[in-house]
Amino acid sequence: MVMEITDDVYWVGVVDWDLRHFHGYELSTHRGSSYNAYLILDERPTLVDTVWGPFEDELIENISHLIDPAKIEIVVANHSETDHSGALPAVMRCAPNATVVASRRGVQSVEGHYHQPWNFKPVVTGDKISIGKSDLLFVEAPMLHWPDSMFTYLTGRNILMPNDAFGQHYATAFRFNDQVNQKELYEEALKYYVNIVTPFSAQVIRKIEEIKPLGLPIEMIAPSHGVIWRDQPMQIVEKYVQWAMQEPTPSAVILFDTMWQGTRHMAEAIGQGLADKGIDYKILHVGVTDRNDALVEVFKARTVIIGSPTVNGGVLPSIMPILEGCRGLKFQNKIGAAFGSYGWSGESVELIEEHFRACEIPLVREGVKCKWQPREEDLAECRKFGQELGEATKNE
Repeated sequence: MVMEITDDVYWVGVVDWDLRHFHGYELSTHRGSSYNAYLILDERPTLVDTVWGPFEDELIENISHLIDPAKIEIVVANHSETDHSGALPAVMRCAPNATVVASRRGVQSVEGHYHQPWNFKPVVTGDKISIGKSDLLFVEAPMLHWPDSMFTYLTGRNILMPNDAFGQHYATAFRFNDQVNQKELYEEALKYYVNIVTPFSAQVIRKIEEIKPLGLPIEMIAPSHGVIWRDQPMQIVEKYVQWAMQEPTPSAVILFDTMWQGTRHMAEAIGQGLADKGIDYKILHVGVTDRNDALVEVFKARTVIIGSPTVNGGVLPSIMPILEGCRGLKFQNKIGAAFGSYGWSGESVELIEEHFRACEIPLVREGVKCKWQPREEDLAECRKFGQELGEATKNE
């Protein structure tokens, strides 16, 4: 399906309704995704980004509805990851004389992926290429989210095409933000930010501050996944600034797994203690909860409480992706605590606390342990533990 998004600018991408796990990155995609590519029909026909390789035939077919692909003169590769560049070889077979425009690191990366002697043109922030009535203006955006990433701005139409920035893994029947369910849209936009962009939050703020002095009028933001922002497009930029500040709500999330329900009972008692202090909380059984969804709840909360029984001198395997996610995503402005049950050795609490320290998440206090199934006095201690965490959540 082809759609004109504004005068002589067409969406020629693909909607992937079936995607449930993002290729190349461990990210769940419950609502599918899309691979957005944009064809600009000016004096020098230009394609901005391609699609994932398995959909290359659909991309070429979409382009062919509008123009002979051989007439494409410029192909912009904003980012070389193969969900965006995978169809580039197919495009270049159709348009062998086209110039591939990318950042300097993008040129290196594209060459590294495909080993082809294409005509490359590296660009830096501020460079312009005239394509006829309009210009392409380039803004490097390293680590949003790869070192090679850049944005392309189309003058005249005032469209920012920022590749992965401001996107969502969200398959929809419509292409624009004002046409879809707003709750779903922002759930997917936040999940995308948390699980992909969070480690680069400082760069997000710097890049937005860098773009402001350019004074670019932006009437549309067209990312490479999900819907296009045409209705109040700067709303997603404002959200990125807010999310990049990582200012959590005064709430808590309790993440646990359990073997024989002992750790579950501890989690529930801790939750009661939080509620005693008026703290909103969620309890997530990570053994049955999607990891990426759980990390969104961690991102939103001030206090992160993780519990596991001790198994083979360690924690349950389901806990490790959460701990590693917290480390890799570099969450800020959190406080943490650990708890767990055990039968013999009881190392799980200390191991969780070590991970908190590696994540630079300060511990509120020493964690709580329970041997075997918790008795009433153990649950009372857990409730008191929750009350202390509730006070810390309010006061931090």
